[in-house]
Amino acid sequence: MTLLRTTAADPQLSDPDSLVEQLLSQMLFTSGHRAGEAEQNSWRRSLPALAADLREAGLDNVEMLIEYHMPLTSKRADVVLAGVHPTTGQPSYVVIELKQWTAAYSFEESAELVEVPGMPGGPKLNPILQVRGYCDYINDFAHVLQDQPDALAGAAYLHNANDPSLLADLKGVPVTTTGRLFTGADRGKFHDFLRSRLSDTSGKASADLLLNSSAAPSRQLLKVAADEVKNRSQFHLLGNQQLAVDIVMHQVDIAKKSNSKRVIIVTGGPGSGKSVIALELLGELARQGRTVLHATGSRSFTQTLRKVAGHRAPRVQKMFKYFNQFMDADANDLDVLLMDEAHRVRETSVDRYTRAALRTDRPQIDELISAARVPVFLLDEHQVVRPGEMGSLQQITSYAKSLGLETVHIELDSQFRCGGSAEYLNWVQRLLGLTDGEPTVWKPAPEFAVEVVDTPWDLERRLVEKMDDGYSARITAGYCWPWSDAKDGALIPDVTIDDWSRPWNVKGDRRIGDAPPSALWATQDGGFGQVGCVYTAQGFEYDWNGVILGPDILWRDGRFVTDRGANRDPDFRNTSKVSDLRFDRLVRHVYKVLLTRGMVGTVIYSTDPETRDALRRLIDGTR
Repeated sequence: MTLLRTTAADPQLSDPDSLVEQLLSQMLFTSGHRAGEAEQNSWRRSLPALAADLREAGLDNVEMLIEYHMPLTSKRADVVLAGVHPTTGQPSYVVIELKQWTAAYSFEESAELVEVPGMPGGPKLNPILQVRGYCDYINDFAHVLQDQPDALAGAAYLHNANDPSLLADLKGVPVTTTGRLFTGADRGKFHDFLRSRLSDTSGKASADLLLNSSAAPSRQLLKVAADEVKNRSQFHLLGNQQLAVDIVMHQVDIAKKSNSKRVIIVTGGPGSGKSVIALELLGELARQGRTVLHATGSRSFTQTLRKVAGHRAPRVQKMFKYFNQFMDADANDLDVLLMDEAHRVRETSVDRYTRAALRTDRPQIDELISAARVPVFLLDEHQVVRPGEMGSLQQITSYAKSLGLETVHIELDSQFRCGGSAEYLNWVQRLLGLTDGEPTVWKPAPEFAVEVVDTPWDLERRLVEKMDDGYSARITAGYCWPWSDAKDGALIPDVTIDDWSRPWNVKGDRRIGDAPPSALWATQDGGFGQVGCVYTAQGFEYDWNGVILGPDILWRDGRFVTDRGANRDPDFRNTSKVSDLRFDRLVRHVYKVLLTRGMVGTVIYSTDPETRDALRRLIDGTR
């Protein structure tokens, strides 16, 4: 998709105001948003300059794909030139990153980061690396380029820059076919480069090929992913875990041979191995050259997977997607779509950032099932914690049936978190009223420890002792306190209980002091200093788990009851959208998630004295 498709011969490119109006109109139509002044100024000044260079180079007939939307992502390239290679006669493409910079300097001696005088917002990525990244992504996901790795080139063009000495620091990175730099001072070389990649033959057919290309990971990317997962993982699959992998692999073979489609649903509790299965399948399917992607609905989980799996091979990060990135995916483009944490499937992918052309009533589950021949949902029905989440076995099965599709259900019965203790998981579910049966007394077990403490100081002290012994630990809490933005570079200690106070985890993507970004709170050093919530803890595990039961869940008359007035989660405020009954169920799910993150033990504190007394009886068997 592209905002505007034209050629350098288009008279509109000589009328900047008219050009900007058309781009604004198209953006409003497709995305529902209006570009800011900075982006409008960039269009007004840079696009006519590029068109003039194309005309001077004799490339009037080359197609210009302006604001090219890269497949399965929200990223856009400034311009992709589509034409015919002057030597091979094959389709040829050049990605252009346009900058109005006149000077740029290395940021703290980094070749990758630069400072631009007069431009706010801190250091910028070297534009050579920026355009190279765009090229790599397009190569990895545009199917039309799968067997033509040399069909794509890229360049950053700083058309206002006339003093090369002011840009010398940008050239600290290697020049490649997909990443090089041209300035206003060497326009002649820029013209030569363009003519080496494009002829003046009409680029219409080449543009059609790219815009109509299916989106799927390339064979090269699949090979890298297979190697990376294989090299990083020592998965030992047991029982139904191996069965799940074998069934999926079998269904992929059947789907290919018979041109059929079947939905697979893998259910299991916390620590039953769902994520291990998903990663094992990702590696094995990639090794076989199948087109496969991994997706979740959790920003924290996806970003951590990208960081871990793609640490040595950044290309692999692109194989980890979000559920809402398949709105315009072509049907059955993928062989397999692996959907981990599928209990977080939403009713719809539409949000305030969705472009207008995609604003429909189409259910998210329909988009996900449509995207692959074999969609695989891995979920825990008791981890639905937000309004609008609808990823249950019954809902997915019913929807697949409405499409005339068969489903295969695999239930995982083993427990690998909580010390492998299925008893602890059952104890938590009965404690919270999520399964049949009255709450029972926890009997001490060698494989997993459960403790209750009198104060948050005691909870923190106990976890620090465990960390001193070499264990990992985190503290989480119910969403019962305000969550302030950082102020003056410091987190606000919002979680206050008597004389104890700590901040919530960081809200955004950048470290604040020693505190890691939100998505890495559970896995990166420095996370213990903040209190995590369900949205940052879900999907993760650590050795020792400290849980603060807030005033929204209280023990009364032999069971837990919920207090909506004590909850501060903005997703639960609207009583017309979230009934009291629904709120009650969701809060119980929240605490189930929080109580089942530990691998070795869980330490529990409640803000309510009556609840603490009940927990002592239920955990120790004595008052």
